[in-house]
Amino acid sequence: MTIARGCGGSTHWQQRADVVVIGTGVAGLVAGLAAHRRGRKVVVLNKADDQAGSTATGYAQGGIAVVLPDTGDSVDAHVADTLAAGGGLCDAEAVHSIVADGHRAVRDLVADGARFDEAGPGRWALTREGGHSQRRIIHSGGDATGAEVQRALDHAARVLDIRHRHVAVRVLRDDTAVTGVLVLNDDGFGVIHAPAVVLATGGLGHLYAATTNPEASTGDGIALALWAGAAVADVEFVQFHPTMLFDGRAGGRRPLITEALRGEGAKLVDAQGDSVTAGIHPMGDLAPRDVVAGAIDARLKATGDPCVYLDARHLGGVAHRFPTVTAACRRAGIDPARHLIPVVPGAHYSCGGVLTDVDGRTALPGLFAAGEVARTGMHGANRLASNSLLEGLVVGARAGRGAADHAAAAGPSRAAAPDRLTVEALGRGQLQAATSRDASVVRDAAGLGRLCDALAGAATRPVRTRADLEDAALTLAARAVAAAALHRTESRGCHQRGDFPDTDPAQAVSGVVDLDENGLVELKVRAGACC
Repeated sequence: MTIARGCGGSTHWQQRADVVVIGTGVAGLVAGLAAHRRGRKVVVLNKADDQAGSTATGYAQGGIAVVLPDTGDSVDAHVADTLAAGGGLCDAEAVHSIVADGHRAVRDLVADGARFDEAGPGRWALTREGGHSQRRIIHSGGDATGAEVQRALDHAARVLDIRHRHVAVRVLRDDTAVTGVLVLNDDGFGVIHAPAVVLATGGLGHLYAATTNPEASTGDGIALALWAGAAVADVEFVQFHPTMLFDGRAGGRRPLITEALRGEGAKLVDAQGDSVTAGIHPMGDLAPRDVVAGAIDARLKATGDPCVYLDARHLGGVAHRFPTVTAACRRAGIDPARHLIPVVPGAHYSCGGVLTDVDGRTALPGLFAAGEVARTGMHGANRLASNSLLEGLVVGARAGRGAADHAAAAGPSRAAAPDRLTVEALGRGQLQAATSRDASVVRDAAGLGRLCDALAGAATRPVRTRADLEDAALTLAARAVAAAALHRTESRGCHQRGDFPDTDPAQAVSGVVDLDENGLVELKVRAGACC
């Protein structure tokens, strides 16, 4: 991003806050509430017109992975499952810290009004998902857990100052720390002066033509962090959900078919009725997501079929237990009780992100990140199912408290804003076609090189609209993903290289991306924490 001064633009308004939170999903609202409860003045930004359908949280189906007392489960067992799924790149101490805090975080969520399905009076129902050795997934409304989490937090967050149609364009800073946020709204550019900012912008699913993510998932937080001088890590690890509903559409957001369906006994088969995962992994259809997605991708390439299928016809009560899945299928003309469900892998979750510690703190004082946008060390090379809402709850609260405490210690800030900004951006359709072709479930050097060449053709444009910012954010996020994926010459977790199919023990370290003095992506290799 370059600054163009005196080009006809100006800031039209200024305001002050102690903490600005960017994003209104689970991590953002939990962070905002935590900072508010510390007595800080909090402003929460949402670039969408309203809250409905604007967060990935609201679409989450499976549930929250949490160790409950008196269940025979243990924190150590949950940690072990997470480390196994993470392909050698999880930070074991970070995983333990977040998992151990899960029950408390869920209790806080219940105090804010969330309700979960019960197996009996006062006893939550538990299910199992891929990669978990225990039934530890709590859920709500069968497969509508995210909607319930979002509902409860939206209700609790009525005490917050939430601004819709407010696009965060840049995190502002001086030589040492965060000073505020440059924002674009219906009144034009403005500045919110604030000593603490929490990035909770979600993922980057719309790098790809088809994704389970809402329209707002355009990599904004990755770009905002890089532009502010913070680093991102492990961004090559984009998790493709193995079972996104295949409805024949060319692109856009598509429903996922929750892993919990396989946890209850649904079978993954190809068009000939043969198992897709037999002989691939000891856990079969409940193997970690990277394994199942890779198996589906290989089967589709071998057969030339457009999709594989989930067979849930032998299960009883699917419509009752999985109403969200059933409704999505019926909208596509499919009855899960009578028909096979067509599925394909789809871009779902970014395992890497803005480099933080387990409290959401980045190396830039005053900048915090939580939720999918952050890389805490929890997920490593592949996220374990239903760990995302858990991490959002735990780290969101910690980031909010940390931001509040930083703001109290730092005192009021004064941010300097540019008159106008120009950015480099590729056209949305062109970018999505390139990343879908060259950086999808399986990548190779030739494709990634082709993607880098395409991204080098990005044109410079001024920022006038939300779309301008999003296109620029997607372009920068794609450059980071391509650079990291090209550098990692092995297959590990959800990063699968067709030209390097084996895992290389020497590469069990994180790739860290930041921008050099010329605004160009620079990749380094680093082991350990961020700060």
